[in-house]
Amino acid sequence: MTERLADISARIDGIRQLGAVVNAMKGIAAARARVARTQIDAVDSYAATIAAAMASALGPGTKPSEDPGPDPGKTGLLAFCAEQGFAGAFSERVLDSIGAKPDPETLFLIGTRGIGIAAARGLLPVWSAAMPSHTAGIPKLADRATRAIYHAVGTGRIDRLDVVFTSLVAGRPTVARQTLFPIDLSDLPAPVGERPLMQIPVDALIDRLGADYFHALVCRTALHAFAAENEARMEAMAAAGSQIARELETFEATLRRVRQEAITEEIIELGTGAAAAHDAR
Repeated sequence: MTERLADISARIDGIRQLGAVVNAMKGIAAARARVARTQIDAVDSYAATIAAAMASALGPGTKPSEDPGPDPGKTGLLAFCAEQGFAGAFSERVLDSIGAKPDPETLFLIGTRGIGIAAARGLLPVWSAAMPSHTAGIPKLADRATRAIYHAVGTGRIDRLDVVFTSLVAGRPTVARQTLFPIDLSDLPAPVGERPLMQIPVDALIDRLGADYFHALVCRTALHAFAAENEARMEAMAAAGSQIARELETFEATLRRVRQEAITEEIIELGTGAAAAHDAR
């Protein structure tokens, strides 16, 4: 009985330690998601400023349309999967949304966990990278991604680029697909005032501003994916915490019952011993 009590107590201690780890992971994920959501607003403001500058440089009535026509050419795909585990089916949902097996030469994949799952499915991207553990590393990730994408465009592997990422819609994670490249200049805001004086050709200025704008779009998408992954991890850890609480309650009830059985057994033994001693007299 003593050994059984010790085993149950040890199991309870282990469950409590696991619960502490789960709570810590949930707290870290919540903090990272909150920071990412805050920074999305900042990136949106930055992108809007660049868009306004591009519209101003083009001037009234000069915005060209980027309609690709009936033949858009080769479309590349930038997919944001999970970097770490304990995020449920986060990566699986992203990869499922891709549909038919894409051309490896057009697939760009971010997220170590997702890269492993993709490899198990036979998807080997032409370029891949890990998602930073903190949002401060996302601009550098965007630098690397945009260089790889521009190289693919320059070598003729792709003509366009779509991005697949997870974002919250009405409080629920939803996989979205958007076109990032080429930038549709017809979506720029209407210019305000007259065109400013410029010392460089308009096309060169638009190309430079467009590169910054594209970088901002990649950063914004990465922040959405970063926040969504950590929110998925929060949900998974909350479910794990509920399961741990139920198990802890079960084992604590078992411990109380075993202790009561042990006390009852000791009382019976003492009573039996006292009766035997009395009869021996």
